[in-house]
Amino acid sequence: MSKSKLEYIWLDGYKPTQSLRSKTKIVKDFDGTLESCPVWCFDGSSTEQAPGGSSDCLLQPVAIFPDPARSEAFLVMCEVLSPDGTPHPTNGRATIDDDDNDFWFGFEQEYFLWDTSIDKPLGFPEVGFPAPQGQYYCSVGAKNAFGREIVEEHLDICLEAGINVEGINSEVATGQWEFQIFAKGAKSAGDQVWVARYLLERTAEKYGIAINWHCKPLGDTDWNGSGMHANFSNDLLRNCGSKDVYDTVCQAFAPYVKEHMEVYGADNHMRLTGKHETQSMDKFSYGVSDRGASIRIPIATVENDWKGWLEDRRPNSAADPYKVASRIIKTVKTVPEFATVNGR
Repeated sequence: MSKSKLEYIWLDGYKPTQSLRSKTKIVKDFDGTLESCPVWCFDGSSTEQAPGGSSDCLLQPVAIFPDPARSEAFLVMCEVLSPDGTPHPTNGRATIDDDDNDFWFGFEQEYFLWDTSIDKPLGFPEVGFPAPQGQYYCSVGAKNAFGREIVEEHLDICLEAGINVEGINSEVATGQWEFQIFAKGAKSAGDQVWVARYLLERTAEKYGIAINWHCKPLGDTDWNGSGMHANFSNDLLRNCGSKDVYDTVCQAFAPYVKEHMEVYGADNHMRLTGKHETQSMDKFSYGVSDRGASIRIPIATVENDWKGWLEDRRPNSAADPYKVASRIIKTVKTVPEFATVNGR
């Protein structure tokens, strides 16, 4: 009789930013499939998701990955359900309207490796600051790149787990890094980002290093913040071949700035200031190759005869990819051309 370790992963109810939680379930003769993962429960009163007098919440498995760092083990991403089986109010995944996987998402996840002994990014001196940002972007060498062993180990584990990481690079600030994940289907993209975040946290644990997901952990200084740029497309954007359609889709975002900001991550006012390649969070703009815009139209889309994707540059590094994708999809589906092209 074999025994497998199933690490059930979910999002708690803390505000304004949800955190990852997990616990291990031992299952006998497990066949490695999602269908064989039982619904489980947890104490929601300990995660801000239920009162103490009625504390049980349910964990519904929605995605499974092999866990390369443990023997006979799997990573099980879960949605949180209320006891009656309906989506819990903290369940952003359940709000995604993309059952046909028409929407493809690529998330660029930035973060800081954080030295808890001095409460600063890895590579910072105990007192003062390192050299100004810029030399660290896509850098190499011990004077510029800090924590590469953590980043490389995380990349290997993600790839072994079947997570579609498309690249990594060091970013403009000391101790700041990025990984990119692409998936066909908004829910799958969110699943993979969250499991990749979990694996990064767990990998960094071994080195005594924390992960700082905050969008502006160094405060109001001349250091870039961290984002999670959302690249997205649907059948319309991938095949329309029309600048007018792209203009219409981009313009559809203008009336919904407030709604997008509500789910694009806490403290975005500190990051979206109009500086450091950002548009102010209370404004909206778009443009070809414009990294100071709310939405950038990649030059590759233009060169491909207006067939490609868009990049929303506003989501920050701590945003929930489920909620980000859900809001983008909702806005794109307000476009009349979307209804016409898709026969709806």
